[in-house]
Amino acid sequence: MKRNLCDGAIVSATAIVLALSAIGAADAAPRGKPNQIRYEYVPPKDPAHQPIHDQMKQGRALEHLRELLSPLRLPYPLKLKVASCDGVPNAWYGDEAITVCYELLAEIQKNAPKQDLPIGISRADTMLGPALDVFLHETGHAVFHMLDIPVLGREEDAADQFSAYVMLRLGKEEARKMILGAAYGYNVQMPQGPQVTVPVDAFSDEHSLPAQRAYNVLCMAYGADKKMFADIVEKDLLPKKRAESCEYEYEDLTFAMTKLIGPHIDRRVARKFHEVWARTVTARRARLARP
Repeated sequence: MKRNLCDGAIVSATAIVLALSAIGAADAAPRGKPNQIRYEYVPPKDPAHQPIHDQMKQGRALEHLRELLSPLRLPYPLKLKVASCDGVPNAWYGDEAITVCYELLAEIQKNAPKQDLPIGISRADTMLGPALDVFLHETGHAVFHMLDIPVLGREEDAADQFSAYVMLRLGKEEARKMILGAAYGYNVQMPQGPQVTVPVDAFSDEHSLPAQRAYNVLCMAYGADKKMFADIVEKDLLPKKRAESCEYEYEDLTFAMTKLIGPHIDRRVARKFHEVWARTVTARRARLARP
């Protein structure tokens, strides 16, 4: 089944997955082994997407992502793939592969603002955040399936929570940039204003509405660090009424991630996470800063 997630600018940005190394290990014996990530750059069908393919390949985007995901202990290989999707901006997990469409990568770049945002998020981070979020979201689906992780509630919401939690394992400054960038990516998918109109069938989608997903990401962030994300409540980016419960929502998520995902992280392999992140994100951010 295709996962309709908006994300996809710079693949290696998903460096973050490795932040899973910070999740406390539980007592359960892990099955599987680390270094199970494979990758493939499928040549694009549309010539307009060739620059995206070339930039990613020259920058070794998927290779870096493979390195960053390598601490996951998986029972069999997981492939990361970028490919054409017949004009549809999409991303999904299926058949032991995560596929991100060139169309989606192009859409994220197109949706980026012309300049940095007043809240202190750069134009580059409005692409890096959504790109990171989509790979982490699909990695969540892969982890749930490959490791038989039980999911209570809708799996799409659980995958969003997985992504937000891992992003929050970054250093504080990077976590803030990626979280707010991801929230921007969801926000631009919704009509703007205090009153909006959406098609009725949008309520039946397996994903939450983009605005709900944005609020959920921000709530996890505020619940994790009220001081660092205080301004999102002060500026009403996250309604005060919702903010009241965010600490408890984050605690529930932390318990689930620690108990269910923690045992499947190879901590020895994960020790180089910060080194990998620093090595890959700086150059990508500088490149994306150009209009």
